[in-house]
Amino acid sequence: MRIAIGGISHETSSFSRVPTRLQDFEAGFGLYRGPQVLERFTNTNICTGGFLEGALKHQFEVEPLLWGFAYPSGLIVRDDYEALKREFLERLQQAETERGPIDGVLLDLHGAMVVEGIDDGDGDFIEAVRTFLGPDRPIVVTFDLHGNHTERRVAAATAIVGFDTFPHVDMAERGREAADLIVRTIRKEIQPVMSLCQLPLFWNTPTQVTAIPPMNEVMQRIHQLEQRPGILAVTLATGFPWSDVPDVGVSIIVVANQNRDLAQETAEELGAWVWENRQRWYCPPRSVQDAIQLGQDAGRFPIVLADHADNTGGGSPGDGTEILQTFLEQKLTDSLILYMVDPEVARQAHAAGVGGRIRVDVGGKSDPLQGPSVRMDAEVMAISQGDFTYDGPMYAGLTGNMGCSAWLRQDGVSVVVVTATEQPLGPAFAKTLGIDCAVMKYIAVKSAAHFRASFERFAGSIFNVDTQAIHTHDFEKLPYQKRKRAIFPVEILPDR
Repeated sequence: MRIAIGGISHETSSFSRVPTRLQDFEAGFGLYRGPQVLERFTNTNICTGGFLEGALKHQFEVEPLLWGFAYPSGLIVRDDYEALKREFLERLQQAETERGPIDGVLLDLHGAMVVEGIDDGDGDFIEAVRTFLGPDRPIVVTFDLHGNHTERRVAAATAIVGFDTFPHVDMAERGREAADLIVRTIRKEIQPVMSLCQLPLFWNTPTQVTAIPPMNEVMQRIHQLEQRPGILAVTLATGFPWSDVPDVGVSIIVVANQNRDLAQETAEELGAWVWENRQRWYCPPRSVQDAIQLGQDAGRFPIVLADHADNTGGGSPGDGTEILQTFLEQKLTDSLILYMVDPEVARQAHAAGVGGRIRVDVGGKSDPLQGPSVRMDAEVMAISQGDFTYDGPMYAGLTGNMGCSAWLRQDGVSVVVVTATEQPLGPAFAKTLGIDCAVMKYIAVKSAAHFRASFERFAGSIFNVDTQAIHTHDFEKLPYQKRKRAIFPVEILPDR
């Protein structure tokens, strides 16, 4: 049994002005071809790592093709996307020409990929693979929790498996599940069929954290449904509101064995329950000042502020300045911001050297919505070329690079300026600069929830805040052009 693996993954923010190019895939987690895929992802906690574990378990031969991931940003340039898709298909053709037909394909995708002129990038990619394989050979796809799913991709795939956790710590597990499904399908032990249920709902990020209520109750219900006879997999996608596409919003995909009616009934059952409980998935935006005051009143330090409106992990530029301005104005000691994306300031810090002082305008350079730059008279505490190793649980076993970076400090306010638009999944990179996050009193992270996987163990209190930035969670402010339906909590209003 030979199974091809690979994929092109991107979470696309339509509201970002920064286009995504081929070089962004090369500079993100990188582009890996052929045997490089095996070398990079063996024993790692991502879906492709799970595919490889599945290959060992089931003793199938892996045909690694092409794997690429660019950090979230704006629309993918059409020619660059077409080049990546073409290379993937050419490698698939070459594999069959040189070594004979493959039995199926495992795809590691995201679910919120948007290309210039293609609203459903993931659906387009799966369709292209389906056209090559024909109708009979299986395609099993893993997706992030934050996909905007469509009938197009459900029709093209054989089975879809979505993440069960946020922060995403189950990626390898989902890869193993996908490998199990494709092997059983090839052996004709099962015949997967799918159904999609879409809901007119935006799910607020703070209520998506799967380890705590209310989201843990959602996942418990999903796992109970998966125990029913005939049900192979149940996926809930909370959607990605910052992709302006017709199918934006929450969706449910159920994979059943042979029985499409069962898949549809189960998807609609879960969809009805999610909709009835929509008020539970809603939380109004919270200001920076209110969050600081709440943490101080509770006396639980460090107070961690999740700047989800400037979450680089979702495609925001990462140079929003509201929290930096607030920290300086309030003269908060032992305070830290991870990270401010500002290559210009990072280079100035390198030129000054450790111990030097620089007067710089930090942040606020990408978009007026990110706020104005903040003048700092700062000491350069440390500099780095950005290399580090993720210490898990997210991306455990992988290396990363933040590019030209520096730790700046003015009075008690520290900010780490970086070049790469990557969110702080943990304190690993800060450690390389000599920063001990656990002793800080105030920590701001440009992240929505993934930081929790590492920071939660020592955080005193955590608050998601809605700053002045392009990824606001006040969804009424987002300038949608393609959204085709009224949605909660915008046109369909929540209880206030």
